Amino acid sequence: MSAHPEGPSLAAKVLTVSDGVIHGTRDDASGRALVEQLTAAGYSVVEHRVTADGTDNVATALTEMCAGFAGLIVSTGGTGFAPRDQTPEGTRAVIEREAPGLAEAMRLISPLGRLSRGVAGIRGQVIICNTPGSPKGCVEQLGAVIDILPHAIRLLADAPTPH
Repeated sequence: MSAHPEGPSLAAKVLTVSDGVIHGTRDDASGRALVEQLTAAGYSVVEHRVTADGTDNVATALTEMCAGFAGLIVSTGGTGFAPRDQTPEGTRAVIEREAPGLAEAMRLISPLGRLSRGVAGIRGQVIICNTPGSPKGCVEQLGAVIDILPHAIRLLADAPTPH
């Protein structure tokens, strides 16, 4: 699915949340998969960073990534049931408004999606979406909403949209 041609190019950032990637014991296949998917959809991926699991780590990284930015941030990892899976809590600490329809659509894409506690929301002119840590899961879940995200980003920017 390509981005809509009207309006400015869409900017995106990817945040990988993983103790294993931070410590060099795990490959960041999910982060790379999201960068590829976003690029193929017409986004300019301007940052890809990694942070350790945990509420505070996620909140700090997202706050820094949102500063002076307008567009989409997709996180991968930390949305499950393990004790260190605290990405949703860190995201909730940062967002100003939730976007539950996005998170619901993302969860419905596959049976395993029901195990994701990921949230989606808005901070300023940024949409933040949490996806699972598996390459297949993160791509599937972003794929469930990527078609409507350009319209949502334009609405946040208060840009004219074809209703």
